[in-house]
Amino acid sequence: MTSDRLAMQDPRYQYPRPPFEAQQQSAPGLSAKMNPEPDCGEKSYTGTGKLKGRKALVTGGDSGIGRAIAIAYAREGADVAINYLHQESADAADVIDLIKKDGRKAVALPGDIQSEDFCNSLVQKTVEQLGGLDILVNNAAAQSSVSSLLDVETDEFDRIMKTNIYALFWITKAAIPHLEPGSAIINTSSIQAYDPSQEIIAYALTKAAIVDFTKGLSKQMMERGVRVNAVAPGPFWTPIQPSGSEPEKVKNLGAKTPFGRPGQPVECAPLFVLLASQEGSYLNGEVLGITGGAGVG
Repeated sequence: MTSDRLAMQDPRYQYPRPPFEAQQQSAPGLSAKMNPEPDCGEKSYTGTGKLKGRKALVTGGDSGIGRAIAIAYAREGADVAINYLHQESADAADVIDLIKKDGRKAVALPGDIQSEDFCNSLVQKTVEQLGGLDILVNNAAAQSSVSSLLDVETDEFDRIMKTNIYALFWITKAAIPHLEPGSAIINTSSIQAYDPSQEIIAYALTKAAIVDFTKGLSKQMMERGVRVNAVAPGPFWTPIQPSGSEPEKVKNLGAKTPFGRPGQPVECAPLFVLLASQEGSYLNGEVLGITGGAGVG
């Protein structure tokens, strides 16, 4: 998987297809332990300066879609701060190194966004170390798979709600005073908001809430000249799969899409670049789907 990904080819066979090796990791998962390893743009994303001089904070920026966003933003000219859990430091170190190699400032901010105090300090440290903030990507998420609602323990429900919803609220609230006109807030929702799988109901609930949060906040923030949008991915080959889904689901991930395969994180990155850049200047309150033909809404 190299920089020829933009050469014309059959998209159904551009990346690995299932069945994959049955695999499972404890949460949070790591990209380096996945087989095959996801393409997050490390060698395949080429930037064109669309975000030159911008300053971005990406939560969950160590792996998966967040990793692809951080790499793409740096290659488009932005300085980038990434948040991640301490257990994900190995993946995060790779991202920080890649950002620096692209000549951009990279800031590593490990910590658990289930804490309101940490969320506030995360934004403050980003502003201090980057010298400002004009792109906020609320991407970090927690997921777990259960066969019945009766098996969802309150502690696990709290973990998913605090990671996916509370943190998004706290971080966004802390960021707003720093966002000048032309800034962008981008949230990661999911096809699960529209077509929930029965075994990840709690996760799907949060992704539906993110859609409403995005649409409501977009109306407020346009009074400040700040755009708020979301991306709703379908099945993507990221660590949230082996760490939050049953191994059999992982083995056949993406098989039921018209493409017959899951998306790779790098395929999602251009949407996040569009929504952050002035090329997306008339996009506000939108939820852009990237689902391999499964559809959104």
